[in-house]
Amino acid sequence: MSGTLFLVPNTLDFGIEGEQADLQEVLPLGVIRTAARLTHWVAENGKTTRAFLKRVNAVVPLALALQQLSIEELPRPGKGGARPSAHGGDQAAVERLLAPLHAGHDLGLISEAGLPAVADPGAALVRAAHAGGLRVVPLAGPSSLLLALAASGLNGQSFTFVGYLPIDNADRAARIRELESHSRRLKQTQLMIETPYRNEALLGGLLDHLNASTELSVSCGLTLAGGWTRSASVASWRAAPRDVPKDIPAVFALLAR
Repeated sequence: MSGTLFLVPNTLDFGIEGEQADLQEVLPLGVIRTAARLTHWVAENGKTTRAFLKRVNAVVPLALALQQLSIEELPRPGKGGARPSAHGGDQAAVERLLAPLHAGHDLGLISEAGLPAVADPGAALVRAAHAGGLRVVPLAGPSSLLLALAASGLNGQSFTFVGYLPIDNADRAARIRELESHSRRLKQTQLMIETPYRNEALLGGLLDHLNASTELSVSCGLTLAGGWTRSASVASWRAAPRDVPKDIPAVFALLAR
């Protein structure tokens, strides 16, 4: 019998100094129990996965001591400054990571934050599991994209996640105008993210290049005690600016009116 690939959600407080959410406030107890019994893992980052499992162990004891668990990392993205991708990866290496499943072990897949395989390189592992006829089970947990969309009040019936925008100012401006045009034509919410230290640059670009009537929503620090969402027209944002922290993940959404 082959094992099952469990997609184990993580918290959204990755990399935030001095502020961690209560694990039981963010993840269902059933998810914590599943994570505690798994002895084989594939992770985006081994160090952060061990930190997550220490938090799990404080609620439900792990099946094995932390140092006895098998934690393998996904193939790293290629060099050259490319943005993170959910579709890349060394296919041969990905298939090797599935070996515990073929040996009958259940396997956990975990991201650094949120749901694995959503805006996350783990998608390549899930795709390989399906290609091999293996069972895949997603577990319930936070997704910053869906939480931000729900909190925004923008169109939740039609939306798209566009990932990162270009860093170059001119290229970013052109992309913002393109996304606004798509949104207006399709009446579709456009969701995007940025590396936290560039949050201000992205917000500035959106306010500089979107039409005044376009709705702009920013969600920051979701699931944390100080988390917030602001949705307003670009004109309102310009009239009453709000800073976005450089050290806390944020999700940006726009809907052209």
